[in-house]
Amino acid sequence: MSLFSAEGLAYVYPGGVPALIDVDLTIEQGRRLAILGPNGAGKTTLLLHLNGTLRPSAGRLLLDGTPVGWDRAGLLAWRRRVGLVLQDADDQLFAPTVFEDVSFGPMNLGLPPAEVEARVNEALSALDIADLSARAPHMLSFGQKKRAAIAGAVAMRPEILLLDEPTAGLDTRSARRLLATLEALEAAGTTLVFTTHDVAMAHRFAHDALLFADGRIVARGPVGDVLTDAATMDRAGLDAVGA
Repeated sequence: MSLFSAEGLAYVYPGGVPALIDVDLTIEQGRRLAILGPNGAGKTTLLLHLNGTLRPSAGRLLLDGTPVGWDRAGLLAWRRRVGLVLQDADDQLFAPTVFEDVSFGPMNLGLPPAEVEARVNEALSALDIADLSARAPHMLSFGQKKRAAIAGAVAMRPEILLLDEPTAGLDTRSARRLLATLEALEAAGTTLVFTTHDVAMAHRFAHDALLFADGRIVARGPVGDVLTDAATMDRAGLDAVGA
């Protein structure tokens, strides 16, 4: 079932530099979608549109087939359903403690304190960092910061979770643990969409792949078809699986 879609999405940076050009995509419930491409291809810019952080120059975004609203109420409703985790966790962690950081989103929803606490504890447990709740975010390791940032998004209980390069900078063991955690979140009902440069990881973990180059989609489909096609992958500046 289609949860979210973009139609004819375009974005031009100040100065006239195009970042997205006529992008159409569909996010299907329960289908992990990997977005791949070289640096500067438009991957992160796309995620920022899917969360409402950036507004497109043209095109439209639809949740359950209904165009999203850009007023305050529309954006709030949108971000309740579509969470975003940035590549650099330090861009999202700002509170004195991990608990306070993770509670920020639920508190802004106006939830009762007991509900906020329940959501925070649930998210911390899901990310296996309950023991870090009283720690200052700046004292955490790189991998712990990633998990804390994801917990902040998970506490909002989104239907779709967008992650920008979730395993970047992690060692093999930490990346494997994080992917197992994300898989558990998906099993609980969260649809995952992520950008990555790691073709092998995307091939193992995702169901579908979207290849980006110069702001355009150059290929899309099941990972077994897209990521093993040498000619297609070359168009996106990447090596095919098995190449």
